[in-house]
Amino acid sequence: MEGLIPLVNRLQDAFAALGQSCLLDLPQIAVVGGQSAGKSSVLENCVSRDFLPRGSGIVTRRPLVLQLITAKTEYAEFLHCKGRKFTDFDEVRQEIEIETDRITGMNKGISSVPINLRIYSPHVLSLTLIDLPGITKVPVGDQPPDIEQQIRDMIMQFIARENCLILAVTPANTDLANSDALKLAKEVDPQGLRTIGVITKLDLMDEGTDARMVLENKLLPLRRGYIGVVNRSQKDIDGKKDIKAALLAERKFFLSHPAYRHMADRMGTPYLQKVLNQQLTNHIRDTLPAFRSKLQSQLLSVEHEVEVYKNFRPEDPTRKTKALLQMVQQFSVDFEKRIEGSGDQVDTLELSGGAKINRIFHERFPFELVKMEFNEKELRREISYAIKNIHGIRQVLPCLFTPDMAFEAIVKKQIVKLKGPCLKSVDLVMQELINTVKKCTKKLATYPRLCEETERIVAGYIREREEKTKDQVLLLIDIQVSYINTNHEDFIGFANAQQRSSQVNKSAVGNQVIRKGWLTINNIGIMKGGSKEYWFVLTAESLSWYKDDE
Repeated sequence: MEGLIPLVNRLQDAFAALGQSCLLDLPQIAVVGGQSAGKSSVLENCVSRDFLPRGSGIVTRRPLVLQLITAKTEYAEFLHCKGRKFTDFDEVRQEIEIETDRITGMNKGISSVPINLRIYSPHVLSLTLIDLPGITKVPVGDQPPDIEQQIRDMIMQFIARENCLILAVTPANTDLANSDALKLAKEVDPQGLRTIGVITKLDLMDEGTDARMVLENKLLPLRRGYIGVVNRSQKDIDGKKDIKAALLAERKFFLSHPAYRHMADRMGTPYLQKVLNQQLTNHIRDTLPAFRSKLQSQLLSVEHEVEVYKNFRPEDPTRKTKALLQMVQQFSVDFEKRIEGSGDQVDTLELSGGAKINRIFHERFPFELVKMEFNEKELRREISYAIKNIHGIRQVLPCLFTPDMAFEAIVKKQIVKLKGPCLKSVDLVMQELINTVKKCTKKLATYPRLCEETERIVAGYIREREEKTKDQVLLLIDIQVSYINTNHEDFIGFANAQQRSSQVNKSAVGNQVIRKGWLTINNIGIMKGGSKEYWFVLTAESLSWYKDDE
């Protein structure tokens, strides 16, 4: 059990040296809190040394991976300064400041690239903590306006991992409900299973108030509970007050305070160290089987990939040809998927590919047909001229039906108007195909020449087919113009027109009421008593009269 934390430390160093995490979430403890919440003081109390940068505003600007290791001698090592041992902890602070400025600049910028620091000491328990930048609200110096969001995103990168315990540091002299640390922790750990609460500045609370309800885990309960600590004040730090003396003062505070006396054995920095060591060890033990399984799985995957490239020769022309064919084949598959609608990347912002072409056929083309100008008065005039021109010098006699030649001349002229909407639809489809080609060639952007040539060749082929498509469309319209089949079932014709007309008239008229009102009937033998008024109803089929209008 004692070797679990050093084992994870070695893995952290290995991944940091590689510059990647191999997609593995190492068990760890992340320290989260607002600016001036006392995070740095808690860490220094755990080490019993002053080694962290201090000042106003944002001081921690890069994550600090702090590995504490129990040893007989006391010294520190940085991963970026291998082989150099720091025995003066003022130099450790200076090195942290220099390394921070090297990546983030001199004006309060931040970076997610961690600094790895290992401290060996007889005064520490084996423990690994990650000190994260304090949550800030207002940008200073050359910090970007969204500095708060950047810090929040950086913290989330660590605490969102299931294998990360969260050490939420909150000052006691602020309302616990407004704690930035607990708010972030609750977002990723709503049940409070991974969160350990640390309450600082208990000695600075207003007189007559205390944090007893919080420390007893009754106000905002956490599965792992809360631990109270008392850090050195700024005056103590400026006066170089010894941390050992501060720890004694902390112990005395809890023993003498009436609200905390009964729980003094579960408060203070030494108890916090002990709890964190136990919690981290148990956490590593619980997550180790799944971690080992995932590591072995990735190892097999990497070994397989190494086997594939074992005999790889960059200058081998067959390799280049194979890679080229694979990229071209992938382009072909992507293009087909975008047209068929089964692509791996679905556009949620606009219609594209096959969906847009479908819309052109079913919505845009009918819309273009409806938009065609049709003037009934002009059409009647054209029909009149056509009939007269067909008769020539002969007198035009009144007739019931349009002569065949005049009919064909008018109808053909209307059919030819379809060419415009059809050709426009072809243009729209071709444009969408070329746009789809451009989207598919984005995956070839690593090879600009290949990308450019692929786009040029495929777009050129599409344009060639465009001309043939337009010729085919015009041919189909010319076929319709060349022969009008009046025997087709969709064509009404004279007999069908007469039959439909009678059916329509009959159904339209039916027993329709033409007129109704009062009618006076005079001198009819069957009526005794002379004239009398009746209510009559005249329909298309009969005349009826009634005693009254009801």
